[in-house]
Amino acid sequence: MKAVTVTDSTRVDASAVPPSELVPLRYPGRRLAALLVLLVAASLGYSVVTNDNFEWPVVWDYLFNPEIMAGLRTTLILTVSSMTLGISLGIVLAACRMSENRVLSSLSGAYLWFFRGTPLLVQLIFWFNLSALYPRLSLSMFGGPELAGAATNSVLNLWAVAIIGLTLNESAYMAEIVRGGLLSVPRHQSEAAIALGMNRWLTFRRVVLPQALRVIVPPTGNQVIGMLKHSSLVSIIALADLLYSAQLIYSQNFRTIPLLVVISLWYLVCTTVLSYAQSHIERHYGRGVHVGGQRPGGLAKLRSLGSRLAQRSRSNDNPTDNPTPA
Repeated sequence: MKAVTVTDSTRVDASAVPPSELVPLRYPGRRLAALLVLLVAASLGYSVVTNDNFEWPVVWDYLFNPEIMAGLRTTLILTVSSMTLGISLGIVLAACRMSENRVLSSLSGAYLWFFRGTPLLVQLIFWFNLSALYPRLSLSMFGGPELAGAATNSVLNLWAVAIIGLTLNESAYMAEIVRGGLLSVPRHQSEAAIALGMNRWLTFRRVVLPQALRVIVPPTGNQVIGMLKHSSLVSIIALADLLYSAQLIYSQNFRTIPLLVVISLWYLVCTTVLSYAQSHIERHYGRGVHVGGQRPGGLAKLRSLGSRLAQRSRSNDNPTDNPTPA
């Protein structure tokens, strides 16, 4: 064996002070890309603010216009009612789709195939013109005597057409979301809960549903935001939602761009509120689950920054807390 000699280059200095903090890696490419993006964003923002064609004074005048606010109220009512009915019907369709009864499974599959395969705008126009096919809606069996009935146009007014069209289309997507969430829970967990003496309802409520909601909630939040924006399609049937209210105004004063900016601002406000609520709901149902790409929220970042600044100020005020060895 060869003797190992310690030279000056390999000798460890016992009096050396370890670094007090880690030096982060440098990413010049990221900083350059961020700088370019900021420059482009600043240029676009400057162009939007200084462009007189946007007519910002007109935008502020119509931002809280009574007709605009009435249209916003109609949009919110359509969103809440259609999503509530769509989620309820989607849960029923998901249960039928997962049923071992082939008739129920096949019929629900055909329902999903039709309403997901045709555009929502076409469905709304179809329901609006249903009286061309059936001038009168009646309850009877195979052409027998009419038990109850009424004229189609008296039953399907504008509100009914809008809610029916939005609900039926949304329920098809919600059925697949609910079914995917339930299938994401391993079956052996339900079997283990039943083996421990739980009934099926208790197993579903305490074992299956909390885990399924982690998968169901994020796409459901996206569907709510999508429903808020898709409700603008009801303007095609002359229901006075946010978009149609703006169309009525700019068809008279020809201020098209300012009115479109107004409704865009209100859509952005509503989607921002919904996105904030969605993030909190996801964080609630995602407790205990580590997501690799998840980052802390704005408040958590501010608290972390404040603690780091306070620690650094204390270390600067008390330099004798960490004396260097002689």
